[in-house]
Amino acid sequence: MPIARSSRLGITLSAALAAGCLFGPTGASAQVTAYKLAVAEAMSSDKDVAAFYRARDFAPIWVSSDPEASARRSALLSAFEMASAHGLPDGKYQAAKLRGLMEAARSPRDRGRLEMELTRTYLDFATDLQTGILTPSKVVADIHREVPLRDASHYLDGIMGDNPSAFLRSLQPTNAEYARLVKAKLDMERRLASGGWGPTVPATKLEPGMEGREVVLLRNRLIAMGYLPRTVSTRYDGALQEAVQEFQRDHGLLTDGIAGSGTLAEINVPLEKRLQSIVVAMERERWLNRPRGDRHVLVNLTDYHARIVDFGKVTFKTRSVIGRNEDGRRSPEFSDVMEHMVVNPTWNIPRSIVTQEYLPQLQRNPYSNQHLNVVDRRGRIVPRNAVNFAAYNASNFPFTMKQPPSERNALGLVKFMFPNVYNIYLHDTPSKDLFSREERDFSHGCIRLSDPFDFAYALLARQESDPKGVFQRILNTGRETTVPLETPVQVHLIYRTAVSPAKGRMNYRRDIYGRDARIWEALERAGVSLYSVQG
Repeated sequence: MPIARSSRLGITLSAALAAGCLFGPTGASAQVTAYKLAVAEAMSSDKDVAAFYRARDFAPIWVSSDPEASARRSALLSAFEMASAHGLPDGKYQAAKLRGLMEAARSPRDRGRLEMELTRTYLDFATDLQTGILTPSKVVADIHREVPLRDASHYLDGIMGDNPSAFLRSLQPTNAEYARLVKAKLDMERRLASGGWGPTVPATKLEPGMEGREVVLLRNRLIAMGYLPRTVSTRYDGALQEAVQEFQRDHGLLTDGIAGSGTLAEINVPLEKRLQSIVVAMERERWLNRPRGDRHVLVNLTDYHARIVDFGKVTFKTRSVIGRNEDGRRSPEFSDVMEHMVVNPTWNIPRSIVTQEYLPQLQRNPYSNQHLNVVDRRGRIVPRNAVNFAAYNASNFPFTMKQPPSERNALGLVKFMFPNVYNIYLHDTPSKDLFSREERDFSHGCIRLSDPFDFAYALLARQESDPKGVFQRILNTGRETTVPLETPVQVHLIYRTAVSPAKGRMNYRRDIYGRDARIWEALERAGVSLYSVQG
């Protein structure tokens, strides 16, 4: 039986140590000096690593004959073999180079170089696995994700523990979603290796009652995807309609059971593209590899929904409208903490909207948008006939604009605040018709909720015995009122085109802002590839 690569590397190094090619703890002084010089030279550019080794008097953690070092080497080499399972660039971890160094190490100086090469490679791998390969904002400017980076000492101290294999496993995101994504990636790779989902469906619309070649291709593709049991029917019958509806549910489409152009476009997405979405989702999970809060609000922009999650379980869900897919309007990705809600809110219109949208209208007709107040620096409402709007431009317009509380207010009757520099929050809206649409990117960037009152009741239920009654009494006053949350709630605005539910098949969503495509391109440049390319 062939010996696994990690075992071969461990045997090579162990044999070298046993043969005296690499000295043990009792080596001569000259050998120790040569080893230390090699380590010192190699670590000179990394202060954290240098501090760690100086504190140990340069004692090796990898290249030693003691059982603990052997266990660390074995754990590390085994972890490297699993890099591709996590969507990591396994070529980055220089397995071939390490193998060559282990085989060629014949002197204390070689041993010092090997020690540092193993440490560098380990730190690269550990960081990639725990917090991601990429820096989010360098790939997409609207991803304001504060990645929970750890310093080198975290990893070096951790690998020195009693169970290095367990420590390495602990680095990956420990939430159930990540584990399901890893499994989905492996399943998709097997499917890809066995031929994928078969031919695409060259049609613009197929519906119940139809027959013919295109219906057969639709049937076969849904069978390959697992939505339909094997059948020889050539008719768009009830079973095929139900399979289409299931597919539509899993892809965020209107569940009418008709394979229209939008549904067929999603059915025809290549398996490779879906696999790319899974790999990107895994990278995104690593960016958010920190506690999200026992109770938190999760808004998946691509899914057009907002959720309240309690101890890992969704306890409330509502449709949402997100920022329009235009420059300056796309909803950003970030995390913050919801501190309060405002009932009967005033809309303090952002300056960008005032100058870009309303000022041109006021210049054409100073009495336009009468539902909005023009306000001076002292907070006074300015009569429209007292201002020559044509005298101003976007840079020198001295007024703000506000909309007082009312059912017509653009924010509706309640907004949910997690103060942030992006001026993004969740809120009600009078434009209820938008929530029935399949694609819901219409706002200036904030998140509109379909069921804001129920959302408020769910939040208040933790601090009020009658959350609905309390909310309605405040609402009925008509006055703007701030309602603090006794326990602030983390809010996470995320963007996932691939989601693995606890039960059922993988769910996919359209890459509405094109962000995942850019992340995949960056991952490819970093050395990540799909199974079919990796071989």
